[in-house]
This record gives sequence, structure tokens and C-alpha cells, in this order.
Amino acid sequence: MHIPENYLSPSTCGAMGVVMIPVWVHAAREVRRTVPREKMQLLGVAAAFCFLAMMFNVPVPGGTTGHAVCGTLVAILFGPWAAVISISVAVVVQALFFGDGGVLAIGANCFNMAFVLPFVGFGAYRLVCGLAKHDGSARELVAAGVGSYLGINAAALCAAIELGVQPLLFSDAAGNALYCPYPLWVSIPTMLAAHLTVCGAAEIVFTVGILAFVRRVTPSFGLSDMTGQQGQGNVEKESLFPVGALLASLIAVCPLGLLAAGDAWGEWAADDLGEMVGYVPSGMSGGWEWTALFPDYTFGALPDWVGYILSAVIGVALLVIVFRLVAAAVKPKAQFV
Repeated sequence: MHIPENYLSPSTCGAMGVVMIPVWVHAAREVRRTVPREKMQLLGVAAAFCFLAMMFNVPVPGGTTGHAVCGTLVAILFGPWAAVISISVAVVVQALFFGDGGVLAIGANCFNMAFVLPFVGFGAYRLVCGLAKHDGSARELVAAGVGSYLGINAAALCAAIELGVQPLLFSDAAGNALYCPYPLWVSIPTMLAAHLTVCGAAEIVFTVGILAFVRRVTPSFGLSDMTGQQGQGNVEKESLFPVGALLASLIAVCPLGLLAAGDAWGEWAADDLGEMVGYVPSGMSGGWEWTALFPDYTFGALPDWVGYILSAVIGVALLVIVFRLVAAAVKPKAQFV
């Protein structure tokens, strides 16, 4: 799902970035309007759930891997526009600090995972959930499962289309692709095969599991309380302890994601891709590269599992800090008695 550097042409990256600018602007306005200042910092915790979910790689038949995103979860808790901001920040942190997803491809990756996914997922959730209370009932959890499954598959389809149009639009005189070499009739069925099965199931497990936990132990965590009304009050620090414990548990077990061997489809290194297709696309071999501080969630000579845990701690801390700073910078709304 994370499109790497140079798999998309610069013009495609630029176009996707232009598309996302008004989305981010409107999302920021909606967050300011709908999310109470007291709860704005909790968007960092929601983003941390997404960040950690994406570290749990699961094996996909064919030798590749995939992961959940939890975009629908954030949309259910805080609304789809808040999910746009929350997941976008997580995607940016992954790209800049860990090299997970291309920096130039941030616009495309955010369009897929931070825009399409939460809106499709939330729309399906609302359709299935109907007027049921947001209290972790069986109906709400079923709705969350359906929404999360449809959301991640919609995002995968968008990523497959973005990758698949590259060889059709950008090739050299010999007919070799300049960027991603796999056309639509390869990228779409391959991406959907993984997400309709393994990745979709992982998305359901993470979304439904975390939502059920949060609704049970901290029902005021999102924008809706146990009565289904908009909760405008602050969340007591004591009530956030179970959520923090869940984050800590996910950090502790995140090295399980290392057990899945192989790269995600469409996320191979240029040399590995060259071995598979017989050549390295020139746009990839001579393309721009970003040097991440902790590439592939590693820390030099430290064991991979240690690097994975340290990366998870750093990623979660960065997300929580960013949204704490945002909440501190937002002026409280005037209240008239």
C-alpha cells in the first residue's frame, strides 16, 4: 500500500499532491470545527494505532506481504475528515523517518490511505450501523468490520490503478517502462487478491478489536460517548491508561511483523525489481532518493527486532507530540453563557 520512491512518475506525484492540498485544507478546517480542543491531542493516539497496525506485516500467498491500516477505525472514532489529518501525519512520519513509502509519493499514499480508505470505510459503516448506538454493540462491530474491509480494498484499488497506468503513460523508445513496469491487468488483480483475502482480514481484526476495546474501557475516547451523542468533554487521564497499555502492548509485540518474509507487492528495491522483469526502469535507477534516519525500521547493527521496537516507540512518540503541539496551538473557542 505504501508506494515507494520512483514507482510513480514525478508528474503523477505532483498531480496527486495537488489533489490532496484542498483535501488537507478542508480537513484541517473540519477538525477545527468538529473536534474539541481537549480531544484534539487524541488524534495522535489514533494515528499511533494506524502507525503500529502498518508495522504488522502479514504473509500473502505468492511470497509477498501486506498490512492493515486502521483508517476506518479513526474515522469511526473522530470522523472521516479527522482521519484524513491523523493518517496523513502517520504516512508523513513513516516516509520521512523510516523510508516506508516515498517522500515524493506522499500525496498518492495519503490519497489512498488517508482519504479514500476512511471515507469509503466510514460510509459503509454508517450504512450498516444505521441508528444503532456507538457503544460497541454487535451491530456496530459488524458495521466496523464491513466498513474496514471495503475501505482498505478501495484504497488498494486506487494504488493499483496509480501503479498500473505508469507503463501505459511513460515508456522509452524500446517500449520499456520508465517507472512501475506492471500494467493495470497485472497490478489490479494482484493488489486486490492480497487485500480481498489476507490484508482485508487483518484490517477487520485490528479495526474491530481496537474499537471493541476502546468502546468498553474508554467510551469517551472518540467524539461519541456511550449514548451516541457528541462528547465534548475532556477524557480523564485515568481513563486513558487502558488505551496507553494497549499501545504499549502493540509496541512490544510489533516484531511479529518481521516474521512475514518478503516485501509487499510493488515495494521492491530497484535491483530486485530488475531481476524480476529483466531490466531496471530508467526513471527508477536515476530517480531521486530520500535518506531516512531509520530506514526500514532499523538501527544500524542492532538486531532487527530491537530496531523495530525502537522505531515503534519513536513513531508513536512523534505522533503524540505532534498532535499535542497542535492542540496547544489551537485557541479555545469562546463560550457564552
